[in-house]
Amino acid sequence: MRRMIAYLSLVLLLYSCGGVSQVLRGGFHGASADEFEDRAREVAERWQGSADDRAWRKGFVALEVLNPQGWAHVGRIPAWVNRSSHNGAWRLVAKLPEDSPDRADVRWPDGEVSQVPLITVASAYAEFSRPANLIEEECPAGGCRPLRVTGARLGKVPLETSRGTIQVPAWVFTVEGVEQKKVHVAVDPSAVTARPERVRGDVEEVMAFDLVAGKPNELLLRYGYGACDTIHGARAYETNRLVVVDVDERGSDSVEVCPAILKTATITVTLARPLGDRLVLDSGTGLPVLRELSRR
Repeated sequence: MRRMIAYLSLVLLLYSCGGVSQVLRGGFHGASADEFEDRAREVAERWQGSADDRAWRKGFVALEVLNPQGWAHVGRIPAWVNRSSHNGAWRLVAKLPEDSPDRADVRWPDGEVSQVPLITVASAYAEFSRPANLIEEECPAGGCRPLRVTGARLGKVPLETSRGTIQVPAWVFTVEGVEQKKVHVAVDPSAVTARPERVRGDVEEVMAFDLVAGKPNELLLRYGYGACDTIHGARAYETNRLVVVDVDERGSDSVEVCPAILKTATITVTLARPLGDRLVLDSGTGLPVLRELSRR
């Protein structure tokens, strides 16, 4: 969604308000109460009991890239380190551990423990030490230096998953002259289920949600809307295990010109009972809405 917002913000063409609604929000925008309920029922029935549902609740679905940069978050990474890493200027000057375990325990927030397969320390080093596919500034002219690996051990790092934040096994490498540790998640990718993706043509109605302090029956929703849209409130369809949410937005029928940009805002919706452990789904995509407003 952030990519979509950035792209639409750069569009210089202008559309009428009716056109903006169609471009930004898609066909489900402005659905009536009956249409919303029909759509929400369909979304709930399709999700509940599906392979995606089972994986989301009981599997290992990562909500972030396992190794986006691979450095421990301690201070600022020097520019030469990133440049050298990008160019694959790695040197192994110590013997890596030979007793890499095949599996390790992962404890979930609900107390359940799962065993996951691990990659070897040698495989981890081989993965991150390769040069990037696109190298804009070659070594050594750009100021690269050799990144000398002097040791490695098995540790743990936090990871966001569909079941909450967990500590996952990770290979932690010591690099000569660098304060930060090089970190590579040790979980074998075969153990991780890909996050479900929207069907082409489906449009996200709700971006994120959060609970409302002191109001257990309310949810705070973040949503996107067109510059000339009118907001008529938020809606929720509830089952024992799911809550499907939507924001009722309708475009103007006037012929005034509107910029083709997507704005964001928050709105509350009232549930029949507290959310509890029920999963929140977006009516537009049929996919889970993440609870992440409080982290922004």
